[in-house]
Amino acid sequence: MKVTARFWKPQKNSTVKCFLCPNNCVIQPGMKGQCQVRENINGTLFSLIYGSCSSIAYDPIEKKPFHHFFPGSLALSLGSVGCNLKCTHCQNYSISSSKPTDYPLKEFTPEETVEHAKNNSCQGIAWTYNEPTIWHEYTVDSARLAKKSELYTVYVTNGYINPDPLQEIAPFLDAMNIDVKAFHNSFYQDVCKAKLTPVLETCKLAKSLGVHIELTYLVIPGLNDSLDEITQFCSWILEELSADTPVHFSRFHPDYKMTDISTTPLDSLLKIYDVAKKTGLLYPYMGNVPHGVYENTVCPSCGTCIIERHGFSINVTNLKNGTCSNCHTKLPIIGI
Repeated sequence: MKVTARFWKPQKNSTVKCFLCPNNCVIQPGMKGQCQVRENINGTLFSLIYGSCSSIAYDPIEKKPFHHFFPGSLALSLGSVGCNLKCTHCQNYSISSSKPTDYPLKEFTPEETVEHAKNNSCQGIAWTYNEPTIWHEYTVDSARLAKKSELYTVYVTNGYINPDPLQEIAPFLDAMNIDVKAFHNSFYQDVCKAKLTPVLETCKLAKSLGVHIELTYLVIPGLNDSLDEITQFCSWILEELSADTPVHFSRFHPDYKMTDISTTPLDSLLKIYDVAKKTGLLYPYMGNVPHGVYENTVCPSCGTCIIERHGFSINVTNLKNGTCSNCHTKLPIIGI
């Protein structure tokens, strides 16, 4: 569905400049931005994917992943096509690298989206699979209606969004899982065709706007897995966010244009998990790995297991009125 885009300005000779994300694309008439879903048509910028869904599912919120946000709930999960990054290891490349004309899309109005969530026993809506930032017009309108219907709203995002669009959606966006792909700029430049700093700024701004944030760090052997880099990343979280920020260190599997790199060794992830704990993070987790204690939420004061996880199944124990039933420490878990 095509609608006039937000966050752009006309330039000379019918050229437009898009300000939705830090790419700040200058787009000639008849051309699209890097995301491939925003097109300059006769000097006006249009979104080509308003309500256009490539992927629809009913997912446990743990799958996003969120561990401190409405544990055990079900989210209507929606994706479209396109992306504002060009990651060579993308695990959803079939949709993120597609144009709207390349993929069968199902149209949903914001009203239909909210009703679909309610009719399928979902407690909220998650925009995920591809990058939700480039779906901005639709997600803002849908999130506004979702909040009126008492549904939660979440982004699973690369964090590549400019401040003004983030500030527009923040009053209607409850949570973001932000993918920090590495903690050095050369990785972003070489692997993602982007920059690290805007992602870190998004993390800080989202937190200041009252959005619950969790971070995901996909650990890729030889590219972003040095313990020095992990230590710097964890120290930045402590200084700029908080020690109780949930951080998911996930296992890499070869995909797309990065099939020459092997799966992350479990031993490497365990060392990273230990570094995160020693640096001072209270809630590090490991993802895409066999079942283990590193999936569980544990009280940082007394060590009591609060939420036991096995894959996407959970068992809430020792939690009463948001506090540890053993030592009464308040735990930063929303919706339970």
